[in-house]
Amino acid sequence: MADLIVKNSVKEALDEMNVSRDFYDALDEEVEGLLERAQRRAEANDRKTVQPRDL
Repeated sequence: MADLIVKNSVKEALDEMNVSRDFYDALDEEVEGLLERAQRRAEANDRKTVQPRDL
């Protein structure tokens, strides 16, 4: 899957913290899992639209 996060936005959100390179990979994996679970929940409810409640 493609990169799901924008590194500049993450860096900006973490203000003056340093961010290790592997943090971005781990965060991307977390987001991918979150999206997969949301998709499965929407499908289980016979919807093709993922909604906030699927999170």
